[in-house]
This record gives sequence, C-alpha cells and structure tokens, in this order.
Amino acid sequence: MSAPLALRLSGISKSFGPVKALDNVEFALAAGEIHALAGENGAGKSTLMNIIDGIIKPDAGRIWVNERPVAIHSPADAQQLGIGLVHQEIALCPDISIYENIYMAHINGSGKSWINHGALRRQAQAVMDRLAPIPVTARVGSLPLSQQQLVEIAKALTLDCRILILDEPTAALTEPEAQRLFAIVRQLRAQGMAVIYISHRMAEIFSLCQRVTIMRDGRTVGCENLDALTPDQVITRLVGRELTRLYPPKRADCRHLAPVLAVEGLSDDRRFFDISFQLRPGEILGIGGLMGSGRTEIAQAICAIDALKRGTVSVNGGAVRLRHYADAVRLGMAYLSEDRKAAGLFVDMPIDWNISSLDIAAVCGRYGLLSRDAERRQAERLGREVWLKKGRPGDPVSSLSGGNQQKVALAKVLSVKPAILFLDEPTRGVDISAKAEIYQILHLLAESGVALVVISSELPELIGLCDRVLVVHEGRIGGEVAGNMLTEENIMRLAAGAAA
Repeated sequence: MSAPLALRLSGISKSFGPVKALDNVEFALAAGEIHALAGENGAGKSTLMNIIDGIIKPDAGRIWVNERPVAIHSPADAQQLGIGLVHQEIALCPDISIYENIYMAHINGSGKSWINHGALRRQAQAVMDRLAPIPVTARVGSLPLSQQQLVEIAKALTLDCRILILDEPTAALTEPEAQRLFAIVRQLRAQGMAVIYISHRMAEIFSLCQRVTIMRDGRTVGCENLDALTPDQVITRLVGRELTRLYPPKRADCRHLAPVLAVEGLSDDRRFFDISFQLRPGEILGIGGLMGSGRTEIAQAICAIDALKRGTVSVNGGAVRLRHYADAVRLGMAYLSEDRKAAGLFVDMPIDWNISSLDIAAVCGRYGLLSRDAERRQAERLGREVWLKKGRPGDPVSSLSGGNQQKVALAKVLSVKPAILFLDEPTRGVDISAKAEIYQILHLLAESGVALVVISSELPELIGLCDRVLVVHEGRIGGEVAGNMLTEENIMRLAAGAAA
C-alpha cells in the first residue's frame, strides 16, 4: 500500500515448550487502514496480538511502529507507543462501576490522594454514549455480556492510541450494537487510525476491511486485497481445504409429530410476557431478537434456571412443575450457556471432570463412589461424538482452542442424554471450521430425534440452521418466520417491533 506503515512485524516466532505457536510471521499495517487478521482458533492470532501488546515476548523477530524499530516489553510500553488492544475475553472488575473500569489505569497510576470522579464520570459517559446509552455509574457485574463487551471497547477508545486491535469485538454484540461499532471504526480510520480487526465473520471482514492477512498453524499464509477475493476463497485459505457446505441440509417437515415440549402463557412479569410455543422431536427451532429482548431469559425460565411467575410447561403432553434445573435435567431438558467460561465450563479443570459434572451419578460405581475409569470412558465416547480434537481426558479445558472448549460444553450437556436441548449462542467465538462441525453435530442430533432450540444473534446461523424462527421483541414473541419468509430482513423487522 502507498500509505506509510503504522506497524510492521518481521520474522516473529514464539514457542511454548515444544509447541511452536508462531513461526516466522510477517505482518504489515498501513496508517488509515482496517486490516483483517483471519485464521482458525489455534492459528496464532491471539499470540501475535499479545506480542504486539507487550504481554508476551517473542523468541525472535523485529517490530517497527511508524517505521521506527521498537522493543515492547509490557502493555505500558505498547500504550506509550499508541497501541490499544480490546481482548476477546472480558477482563473487567465486576464489582465496580463502568467509569471506574474504563479509567482504572488512570486512577491507579495517578498517584494522587484525591480523584475528580465527577470529571471521570462525564468523560466516560461521553465515550460510552458513542456505543450505547448505558449509565457509567452502573456496576459492571449487573450488565449482560454484550454491554460488558461495549465497556471493553470504550476503555480502548479513551486511550490516545493510533493503532487499535479489535479481537472478535462483535462476538457478544447484537446487530444494532455491532453496526454502531462499525460506524465508529470507520470514523477512526477516516481520522488516520490503523485498525487490526480479528473476526471469524466473513460479512464483517468484507464490509469493514481493505486487506486480509491469513494465518494457519502459526504461519502467515499470505496478505491480499479483499476486493480481489470472495468469502469462499478466504474460507478455503483459512482451513486449507474447501468447505463445500457450511450448513447441513434441512430435515423433512416434522409438524405432524406430537410436541415434545409445549409452553403456554409464560411470564416472569419483568423480562418476558405471555410466551407460548410448541417444539417437536427432531425440530431445530430458532429464537432471534435483539440482545436484551428476553431470549435467554425465556430459555432459562423453561429450564428452571430462573423463576416463572405464571404459565405452564408441558413435556410429552403432561404439565410439569419445575423447581430447579435438576428437575428439568431429569425430565430430559438441558441448557447450554451463552458464556461457556463463566457459566458453562470449569476451564481450569480436566476435560473429563467437566463432561461428567452435570450428572456425577452416571459415572459412579458401587456405594456411590466416583469411578475415574467410567468418567474417562464417558469423556472419550462423548469426545468422539462431538469431534473433539487435541485433548486427552485429563487435560485442562483451558489448554483447548475456543472451538474445542465449546465442544466440551456441548459434550457436558449431551452426557445427560437430553430429548430437548436449548443452545444459547452455540458458535460464539469459534472459527469457521469448528462452526461447520458444530452445525453438523446439531443436525445429527435432530436426525436422532432430539428437539433443539437455538438462540442466536447471528442471522445467517438462524436462517441456515433452523426450521423456523421465533422472534422476540421487548419480552414478547413478535412473530414467527419459516420457509421462504425466513430472511434477515423479516427477522430484523420483527426484532424491531414492525410487521414482517
């Protein structure tokens, strides 16, 4: 590119013990450019970004910022060089306010005995308002995941950075929130900022970015202009093979079957109201809507994770009373959380412990004593069913890529042999290859007669995977779309409260 380089990396290598995470990586970012960095989970993207941010030191290689050689030994060095990194994983203090999180480094580093909190609140609110109208005095722990992600982005925007790294910034955002972020990123580019944009979503990459650098197995495969590529070509370069079909073919109509689940008039009188629908064996039912519309809360209430005020839940034609999630599990219902690290997995524990944790009794022998052999055999069997790669039963879940962690979470809920499975954002933060595998696993579950409810913010996922979609607007079902009416436009209209 003709523009001067804001950042250049040459010959970057990094090993962790015998594992070579990066091997002679080359990367160049021009000023005023939004540059996509793409690769499957485990390709080395996060390691490379952590080197740029000074969190990790490379074993070899050189770095230039604004065409000057630099050494980055810490995040403080990176910040002084004008580099800001928004991590994919939320790294906020939940028990303090938004503005205190945004200005934590300033507060801790000022060395002053008196801080003008009023001024900090006003400055933080001005930044936050660019993303969403969230009061910055709110406690971070009270926010949903999507709004916590916006706080992370707001932290980066308060830095005087000239190079901004966004690692999967929309993984937890709704479509309107994502669109606001895109508008801000384009404004920053117009002001001369250079942006590294890491995403698995092809639509975002092609909408925002000018070039893409593709990584595979710790190496850079190449750097190309996006206007000369198609999404399919990028995917082929990412995985090293052609993915012939992302979504499996939809199954035959199952409306003639008796419902395995029926809910009538469900309300919690606060977040959702008068919810009624039926679910049949082998059906994949989607639930769409904007973040905060009540999608997750509906599923959690049906599974007795949260409380209901009124309404009936019937399983296989009989009304049931569920007091606890354990009651739902005994009746054949299971729920996969949208936040696998906070509510779906024990990431520092072994894979087999995680998979057995939902039903310990299934791997206990005589006298109720845990059988480690049975636990290991269960983990190996379910690991094969979900196509788990790179992981022995005794390895910690934290040693796995995001896609394989999600497969462990899926194996955990499959351990109870559910007939009804609720999946909240089942492919959040996983790469395109792992997505295709998860979609195939869900398709096979449906073929075996399991009824699936998929809650997703990704409209292509709802359209490509689901037989029909219920769209929630402000806690109520705004409508249902199926067949040739199952389009992004119709889903968004219903989500916004308009007629499809």
